[in-house]
Amino acid sequence: MHSSSVLFAAFLSTVCAYDTQLAFNAGSSTSVEVENRTLDDIYQAALAEGDTITLWHGGDEKNQQDALKKAFETRFPKLTLNVTVDVSKYHDGKIDQQLATGDLYVDSIILQTLHDYPRWDEEGALLRYKPLGFDKIYDAFKDVNGAYYGIGVFSWSNVWNTKRIQAEDAPNEFTDYLKPAFKDKLVLTYPNDDDAVLFAFDLIMQQYGIKWFDALLKQNPCWVRGTGTPPALIGSSNNTEYAATFTAAVGLMPSAPLNITFPREGRFVTWDQNAAIFKDAKHKEGAKLLHSFMLSEDYQKATGTWSVRKDVASPAGYPDIMDMPGTDPTKFKEFMIDRARVERLRFFFEDRLGTPQGLSPLIDDL
Repeated sequence: MHSSSVLFAAFLSTVCAYDTQLAFNAGSSTSVEVENRTLDDIYQAALAEGDTITLWHGGDEKNQQDALKKAFETRFPKLTLNVTVDVSKYHDGKIDQQLATGDLYVDSIILQTLHDYPRWDEEGALLRYKPLGFDKIYDAFKDVNGAYYGIGVFSWSNVWNTKRIQAEDAPNEFTDYLKPAFKDKLVLTYPNDDDAVLFAFDLIMQQYGIKWFDALLKQNPCWVRGTGTPPALIGSSNNTEYAATFTAAVGLMPSAPLNITFPREGRFVTWDQNAAIFKDAKHKEGAKLLHSFMLSEDYQKATGTWSVRKDVASPAGYPDIMDMPGTDPTKFKEFMIDRARVERLRFFFEDRLGTPQGLSPLIDDL
């Protein structure tokens, strides 16, 4: 983009963005809409808008939300869910550009960049809407005015291939990765390429110190882009080189030959992935339907992981997310809001590891 275009976009942003605090809930731009219709009623309203809802979802593999698309379109066959998966830190910049130029075409966003949502709300960009099931969401996972809210719980776990790591060497704590059994067998996402991975390293090193990281480097891990890449390499039958990671997730009930554990002594990352609808979205009813559907009991149970709803039980053998040992799902949001801290940590790891190498995980065919 030419410098003049950048300056113009910045000018528009300052003109169009405003703090809504002193509006004191006056007018349609700041009032809160509480959903009381059924899903079928919202479906009919969505059809009157058109047949396509545009969702931008954070992720690092193009097919990561295929299951969501299939579930939604199966339940609402006359609608199309147009899902674009990309890294959240790229999605949010493109959203800012659309808002700045008045060319918004995204209806719904579900991103890892939790620090963006309060800012967008303060700028008056978000629809304050409480979907069906909003009252069942944990208080810590939702904005009181419904501008944004957790739609699903994400986490990192210890993941390993049981055919390549013997049972006695299976990782439980982060110190286990320093064992000889993991030499040349680790696949890890660059912490300076993903803020949730960055937070994982921050938690680990706050507990075990820089000596742990120095010892980890001696294990010669393979550093990759994207959190979908480690399990893809570990689970691949085409190589026998890589065996374990702690910068990825494969669900709470993984399929063989992969297995998982969560540390008991160490601290691991969990967070609520936030969702929001833009106030000026072209298909607000469709976005309302999507969010109410995703917060339904049936959909939350079908995810196979922890729910953002207090009344949906965790998969067998797991406590509720708020009672899970070794994690606090509210801390990642605090971490993300402190951008100065995030930047210092990124530069620390960039100095040690270099800039992330390789193609975007969305196009690397791994």
